[in-house]
Parts: sequence; C-alpha cells; structure tokens
Amino acid sequence: MKLSRREFLRYCGASAATIGLGASDLLHLSQALAAPGGPSVIWLQGSACTGCSMSLLNRISTSAPETTGNLLIDNINLVYHPNLMAPSGEAAVAEIDKAMAAGPYILAVEGGVPTNFNGSACWAWSRGGVDVTFQEAVTTLAGGALKVLSIGTCASWGGIPAAPPNPTGVQGVSAATGKATINIAGCPPHPDWIVWTVVQLLLGNAIPLDSFGRPTGLYGRSVHSDCPRRETDEASTYAVDGRCMEEVGCRGPDTKAPCVQSLWNGRQNWCIDANAPCLGCTQPGFPGTTEFYKKGD
Repeated sequence: MKLSRREFLRYCGASAATIGLGASDLLHLSQALAAPGGPSVIWLQGSACTGCSMSLLNRISTSAPETTGNLLIDNINLVYHPNLMAPSGEAAVAEIDKAMAAGPYILAVEGGVPTNFNGSACWAWSRGGVDVTFQEAVTTLAGGALKVLSIGTCASWGGIPAAPPNPTGVQGVSAATGKATINIAGCPPHPDWIVWTVVQLLLGNAIPLDSFGRPTGLYGRSVHSDCPRRETDEASTYAVDGRCMEEVGCRGPDTKAPCVQSLWNGRQNWCIDANAPCLGCTQPGFPGTTEFYKKGD
C-alpha cells in the first residue's frame, strides 16, 4: 500500500499553493523522484502522544493520498516507524542497523528526549538482549544522519512533556544531542508542513531557518498578521463569533505559523475560526509555565 511517484506528484500539484511549491519546483521534484535510491527515513517516537504521526497519516482527501496506506510513498524509504512497520523486536532494529550502514539517511524524531535517570524513563528498543534508552538511540542516530527533523513541538523544544516540573528532564532533540535540527513545530504540526519540508530535502533546496530552527518558508509570519479577525472588535469572553480574541488570551500575535493558509482536517477549519484562541503551539515556550503536577496532587 504505497503511493506511486505519479500519485505523489499529483498530490503535490494539488497542494502546491498550500505548501508553497511553484511550477519549477514540481518539475525538479519530478526529476528527483525519477532517480532511484532515495534517502532512507528513520522515524523515532519518544515522550509524546503520537499525535504528530496521526496528523501526517490522517490526511482527509478525495484525491491521492486518500488513506494512511497511501501515504507510505515508494520514493522515500521509510525503514523504521514503530506504528507503521511490519517487523518488530530485533527484526525492526536490524532494519535500522542496515540503514545506518548503507547511508545516507534522514532521522525524523517525534517526541521529547528524557535525560534524567540516565535516560531510563524512555526505552527505544533492545539489541542483543541489551535495552537501549531513547536518549542513546537518538544521540547515536543523529550523529550519522544527513538531516535531523524534529517533528512537532515536543521534539523541537520539549513541549508538553517538558512542562514544569519536568521530572524526567525532557529536552528537545537539538538540546539533547547537540546537533542542529529542522524544527517542524506544532502540537501537532499540519501534515502539509511536514510534506513541504520533505519535498525541499528531496529537491536539494536549502531550507532557511529562523533563530528557533523553524523553516522561515513556513513560520515566517505571525498567526495574527494573517488572521481575518485582525482589527475587528475585541471579544470580552469566549465563543463570540467573528471577533478578535487577543483580549481573552489569544497568542496569535506572538505565534509564528501558517495555520490560516493551511487550515485543518481537509482544509475545513482552524482554531480561531472555531472560536478557540491560538495557544501558541508552534512556539518554544508552549505550553507555558503552569505546573501539571505538584506535590500532594
């Protein structure tokens, strides 16, 4: 169940405006996909809810890719994903070892990296009967990767798992490994943002990043700057249709994301149009400083 090159190009063509691809990009992408032996992709999951994978895979469309199975495209060799691959246990780990030996590979990490207790709050797998922590797995794989993608805010900066008091010492991938990452922020990120980044890598294009490691082609403007409710009357309470929600805590002015262009769930809606204030989920400080767990709770 894989998407053919023709179907993948048709998807990119249908989504070109949304993900920022021009006609020349599509031409070069077609040429890139015609070459065999695309880079292997190793997708790891750490401290997270699997929501980033669900966002990518839960595409809703009447055209390709229509289902989760269609998203497993044959031009990108997804050698490891704990939710999607058929092998398990030592057989799955063997696929990672093969990809590392063959190279080059792209490492995609979903979820934060626990660093306290010698990393033992999260285990990646066992190899030869020896347990491997997620911290060790990410650090080792990041060291040999062509590129490292932090998928979602948890992988980028820690996100919700790193919220105070953060007993397991969760960090973002770059902080935990010391290696620069491309941060595709969001809780979860929109599927088109992930696709856009992968397409740029396939094209061999440089991906300019902002000071937080996010692609400026995606995160170059604030939510508020493009919000259709900007400069409207201020709402003084929640669930007031058509009014700006800055006064009731909307973080749109300080949040960089193209939500208003991308929309969600098959381009049906987005947070603010549903009368929910922006929570700033693409920002390094998300979710804030509120302690989720306190002594005595």
